[in-house]
Amino acid sequence: MNTTPNTSSGLLDGKVALITGAGRGIGAAAARLFAREGARVLLASRTESQLKAVTEEIRAAGGTADFIRCDLADPDSVRAAVDRAVRLHGRLDVAFNNGATGQEPGPLDTLPEADFDRVMAVNLKGPWLAMSAEIAAIRATAGRGAIVNTSSVGSLMGNPWLPAYGAAKRAVNSLTESAAVTYGPENIRVNAIAPGTTLTEMIDEWEAKSPGIIDQLNARTPLGRAASPEEIAESAAWLLSDRASYVTGVVLRVDGGARA
Repeated sequence: MNTTPNTSSGLLDGKVALITGAGRGIGAAAARLFAREGARVLLASRTESQLKAVTEEIRAAGGTADFIRCDLADPDSVRAAVDRAVRLHGRLDVAFNNGATGQEPGPLDTLPEADFDRVMAVNLKGPWLAMSAEIAAIRATAGRGAIVNTSSVGSLMGNPWLPAYGAAKRAVNSLTESAAVTYGPENIRVNAIAPGTTLTEMIDEWEAKSPGIIDQLNARTPLGRAASPEEIAESAAWLLSDRASYVTGVVLRVDGGARA
């Protein structure tokens, strides 16, 4: 893992970035990458020990990072995270709404209602709350900016394994597109990424409950393997950067060709 600070002008040079779900997996990889690319990053998630470890790693490599505990299902917690970024740095330029929760694999009729509600609260209401607060902060400070939401390739098809998760992520695609149309005139771009099989703790948990699922998914992927979290983070960094200045309303598949 490369934690060497980037001394040249990076993709996100000078930008203030908020990253949810930043304690592990794709979010932690994004925090490291964004800092190497010149951003001042605020990491947010529920687990303070994970946040602290990643933040200290970034600082040790010469980056600028802080963290705040955040529960995406709690509106006050989400708004507090956005407000913290503005208090720390006087502005918010970009946000990566990556936090999520999984579900027990299985048919939709076997999922308890309480679990369905939790999946929707974190994976759908959470991004809606975050975008609402982030757009207000970008508008009031930087005046223009970009947001990327993490969806899933599982939102682009029927998802018998994870039906509630897939439904929530498909709704995130719609929210992303609606926000892109609404806020494009204010120079606020909104996109989503749809990762395929990615080697994170979430898929490790799925593998433990459904042995062989990673091999099954890889067999359906033209590149024949799962992605690293760093590979997914690269796509988010580009979409948040000024190099993607004419890209908005996109749900970008980062799936090794699985939906080609």
